[in-house]
Amino acid sequence: MSLTNASPLEVARAASVSGLALARLDTSARNAALTTVHAALAGAKGVILEANKKDLAAANTAAENGQLSHSLVKRLDLGKPGKFDDMLQGILDVRDLPDPIGRVTLRTELDDGLILERVSCPIGVLLIIFEARPEVIANIASLAIKSGNAAILKGGKESTESFKAISTVISEALKSTKVPNDAVQLVTTRDAIDPLLEQDRYINLVIPRGSNSLVRYIKDKTRIPVMGHADGLCLTYLCSDADASSAAKVIVDAKTTYPAACNSVETLLVDQDALSTILPTVASALQKSGVSLRCDPESKAALAGALEKHHAALLQDASDEDFDTEFLDLILAIKTIPKGAGPEDALEQAVSHINTHGSHHTDAIITSSAARAEKFMDAVDSAGVFWNTSTRLADGMRYGFGTEVGVSTNKIHARGPVGLEGLTVYKYKARGSMQATADYGSAGKAWKHKRLALD
Repeated sequence: MSLTNASPLEVARAASVSGLALARLDTSARNAALTTVHAALAGAKGVILEANKKDLAAANTAAENGQLSHSLVKRLDLGKPGKFDDMLQGILDVRDLPDPIGRVTLRTELDDGLILERVSCPIGVLLIIFEARPEVIANIASLAIKSGNAAILKGGKESTESFKAISTVISEALKSTKVPNDAVQLVTTRDAIDPLLEQDRYINLVIPRGSNSLVRYIKDKTRIPVMGHADGLCLTYLCSDADASSAAKVIVDAKTTYPAACNSVETLLVDQDALSTILPTVASALQKSGVSLRCDPESKAALAGALEKHHAALLQDASDEDFDTEFLDLILAIKTIPKGAGPEDALEQAVSHINTHGSHHTDAIITSSAARAEKFMDAVDSAGVFWNTSTRLADGMRYGFGTEVGVSTNKIHARGPVGLEGLTVYKYKARGSMQATADYGSAGKAWKHKRLALD
């Protein structure tokens, strides 16, 4: 890794050259580099957290002055219990995963002595633009090295001290490895984002990590493919046949474990028949965890008669806008799903609301009916669809990817939490024995097109 203030064109060119060299390193060399990086970061924990404290102090001041969102400040805190250790563990998890490069996913005998293979390979050069989240540097560096991709990182000014400290440690560590120095670069030049977004000759993929405004800005400014999501508006559908205490556990987890995360639930859809039976237990648990509830008229009326007076008094009226809002805070919108003609009609209404108002990130259903759950998961058009579990499950580390470069709501290539596999594409290799296409066709030989075993 290099900390650079070179021009965007020079950065992109250097990344392209180094990326080709990185892609040719064998598995053991890339894994050894990750072991070295992990050890260096672990040894520099105190220095890195001190740098992070400086960023936090400045960010808190900016938030108090209305210049920075509080959700962004929360994402910046690397000293949060377990966060630094999770960052380190992610590096080891990535190291220990199977090599994603060179996997044969198709083998076809086109003719005698003519074999076609489809083989996984790196994408090329990744441009990662991020706000806050200093752990992104270690996440991206480890995933890029393992997958053979070059990476260019540009962080926001709110995390300047943190990313300088982390990148300096990684840069020094990589000097003793076979990874080319310019294969992972952290750009320090101000106003570098727009010029980098113009380097479509050298940069193959842009991955934004940050607010929806950042993602939308990037998508509007570049011809390079962009992988990511603008919003994390996740929904959970609570059915009338659910167990109240279990539902409360799952929904409280989805809302409160990290409200500023993109996989935190923002809207709770509730079957009409569950308003007086299950919802009060769920709402009480949410309020005890400090969650403000913004209710539609039906759910508010039901809760007003079921909750203790001082809790009922805290209920708020939901506006139409609330059901299109990613709160990133301890706020939850509640909407009633009418019975209609029966359970199937209610399910269709819930699915329609999610597909219309959600962000296609992660959505869940809580029900005891396997049939209903499967219909829900088939019908909801999201990167993640869950049954009887928290939307917070949507995470690269929890999926077993080691870590992630981000979550994609795209409908091509990678979707959902993107780990090593999402950072590879493929090429076709053909091994022949002097065949020419003129040998085949109506007047010549026929293609065999015989599928062969991959092993």
